[in-house]
Amino acid sequence: MTKKISVVIPLYNEAAVMEQTYQRLKNVMEQLALDYELLFVNDGSKDKTLAIVQAISFADPHVKCLAFSRNFGHQVAITAGTDYASGDAVIIIDADLQDPPELILEMVHKWQEGYDVVYAQRSKRDGETLFKKWSAKMFYRMLHKLTDVEIPVDTGDFRLMDRKVYTELKKLNEKNPFVRGLVSWLGFKQIAVAYERDARAAGETKYPLKKMLKLSIDGITSFSHQPLKLASYAGVVLSGAGFIYMLIVLFQALFTSTTVSGWSSMIVIQLLFSGFVLVILGMIGEYIGRIYDEVKDRPLYIVAEQYGFEKSRVQSEAVFMNQKAN
Repeated sequence: MTKKISVVIPLYNEAAVMEQTYQRLKNVMEQLALDYELLFVNDGSKDKTLAIVQAISFADPHVKCLAFSRNFGHQVAITAGTDYASGDAVIIIDADLQDPPELILEMVHKWQEGYDVVYAQRSKRDGETLFKKWSAKMFYRMLHKLTDVEIPVDTGDFRLMDRKVYTELKKLNEKNPFVRGLVSWLGFKQIAVAYERDARAAGETKYPLKKMLKLSIDGITSFSHQPLKLASYAGVVLSGAGFIYMLIVLFQALFTSTTVSGWSSMIVIQLLFSGFVLVILGMIGEYIGRIYDEVKDRPLYIVAEQYGFEKSRVQSEAVFMNQKAN
């Protein structure tokens, strides 16, 4: 029986690059002697992305599309794609073409050699600011230091996973998923393929600073308790410093005529200490908030429409033709 590859492509306002992305993916997949599906996940796009994918799915039986009821986030879109994938292996790739679809050929070759996970590791990043490159480099190395899980540095979500891997991934069902970390946590036989990341083919980045920070927090809090331990470490240091300062003050008061400095130094110390306490409370609150998310147990996403799936293809075409007529 011919094996099947599922390619999951999360989308958010990617109308400018959709046709090019589809053509490059199609050209690559047709070079493989394998069955395949292109599973686009529309994450609440506000431009014409969904309409373009709809049209493509009606013309190409290899194309499927999930449309969320609203924007749920990039990592959730990836999770939905793996939930609906039907292939013997699944490949995750963004639509912006920074990750070259042509690398899929090498990934599939490694998979056929017996590897369960083949992840793309960036050796160079083009078309990005110095701050983006520096912050990404620092984040991956900090995450590597803080966690016990071996999460490869300089890797994103561009990867291939065997069915047994993404089947286990679906069982985790975390409310704030950090997919690349979860795949590393699962284990299995993994290997890297190096590549140079290109600039975006069109459109704007969907990961501004705010989303980068959220992803960083998701990664660290999902795989490390070290930030919570920081309070204990700092408490020991501050208590020791306070005790030493108390001895100095007592010595000056009892054995010297030196006048102890006024309130300014005390206020500075108090402000620094109070600020640190608030930072620690914020860290604790971040972990408590994630516990709260898990306890609520809401669904990760809501699929409003499906296109290209066997049970819904005829209905989807009718809906699309009606929308087009109106």
